[in-house]
Amino acid sequence: MSIAGKWRVIIDNARHGALNMAIDEAIVQAHTAGLVPPTLRFYSWQPPALSIGYFQKIREEVEIAACREQGIDLIRRTTGGRAVLHDRELTYSAVVREDNSVLPPTLLGSYRYLSQGLIAGLNKLGVNAEMTLPGAAFGQSGRLPKNGACFDAPSFYEITVDRKKLIGSAQVRKHGTLLQHGSILLDFSAEQIVGLLAFTSEEERTRCQAILQTKATSLNRVLGYIPDSGLLAQTLAVEFGRELGLEIVPGALTDWEFARAAELEKDKFSAYDWTYLR
Repeated sequence: MSIAGKWRVIIDNARHGALNMAIDEAIVQAHTAGLVPPTLRFYSWQPPALSIGYFQKIREEVEIAACREQGIDLIRRTTGGRAVLHDRELTYSAVVREDNSVLPPTLLGSYRYLSQGLIAGLNKLGVNAEMTLPGAAFGQSGRLPKNGACFDAPSFYEITVDRKKLIGSAQVRKHGTLLQHGSILLDFSAEQIVGLLAFTSEEERTRCQAILQTKATSLNRVLGYIPDSGLLAQTLAVEFGRELGLEIVPGALTDWEFARAAELEKDKFSAYDWTYLR
C-alpha cells in the first residue's frame, strides 16, 4: 500500500485528567498552526478520572461526593457524549486537519476511517473487532436511563466485539482541525461506573447497570487477560499506519505543546467554571 501521509505517534506517560485534556487541545492548536504533523497519541490516567461530555450537567448527572470519596478526578471534555471512567483503559487521541488528503470529509466518514486503523491493531492482537454499521447503531434508544454512561450502546462506526462496545469515541472540530479521542477498555465494571452517576432512583441505577453489563466489553473479557498498555499502544500504532497507508513516526510533545498545555491546564481544564458551571 502506498504511503498517504506522515503521522507522529506519541506513547505518553500516565497523567492527571486536566493535563491529559490540555495536551490534546495543545496538539490541536499546534497542528492547526502547522507546527506539528497529524498526531496519534496514546495515554493513561493517574489518578483515575471521570470525564463528562461538553454538554453534560455535572451536578445533575454525577455523584460528585462518590467521586471524591474514591479519589477519582472530575474533568470536562471538549467533545460531546456521556460520562467515561478512565481507570483500567488506554485512551487514544487522533488530531488531523479536515483538509488532509486522506481524511473523508464527513463526520461518519472520518469515524469509519479512524476505526479501520484501530481495528487492524486489535485484529493483530487476536481480537475479532468490527465496526458497528449505521443500521445496527443506537440499539438501546428509548431504554437507557437519561444519565447512562458512554458504553451503553455503540454509535455509528464505533468498535465492538460480539456486538458489545469495546471502544467509545467522541469527536470535535475546531478551526479546520479534527480531534477524536476514545477509551479502549482493558477491564470494565458496570457497578463501578453506575456508582459514580446520579439517578432518580435505585431501580433506575440497577437497570442501567444491567444494560451496561450486556452492552459493553473489555480486552480482559475478550482475551482472558489484560494486555500490557505499552505493547497495546505500539501494536495499534503500527497497524493503524499499515492499514491506512500512513507513515507512522515515533515522536514526542514539543516544547511549545508542553508550554501551551500547562496554560490550558491551569486556565481552562482545572478551572472550576469550566468543569462545574456549564
